Amino acid sequence: MLEVDAEAFEALVVAELDLLPDEMVDGLDNVVFVVEDRPENGTLDTLGLYEGVALTERDDYGFGELPDRIVLFREPLLTICADEAELRDEIHTTLVHEIGHFYGIDDARLHELGWA
Repeated sequence: MLEVDAEAFEALVVAELDLLPDEMVDGLDNVVFVVEDRPENGTLDTLGLYEGVALTERDDYGFGELPDRIVLFREPLLTICADEAELRDEIHTTLVHEIGHFYGIDDARLHELGWA
């Protein structure tokens, strides 16, 4: 398994976020990005998670709402990567995938687009 500590991993996530196109990130209102070691169930099968209400399903969303969360899981991502270049690619893909869920794109469509 690739070894990257939590601080260095977070820096990679921030760097990959900065590389995303403006049109993808400009609409991310009230969303926080979080890095956790593993999902609550301890699995290494989940790379990321979107927690919130997709834009396509929001009714009266607004003031006082807790932010949506996009979580990247460090250990599962490290497990599938052989080097930092591959890790950067997987972080990028995971970010796009979870941001896609924010915009209401389901897994089937993300797969068709090559982001699943």
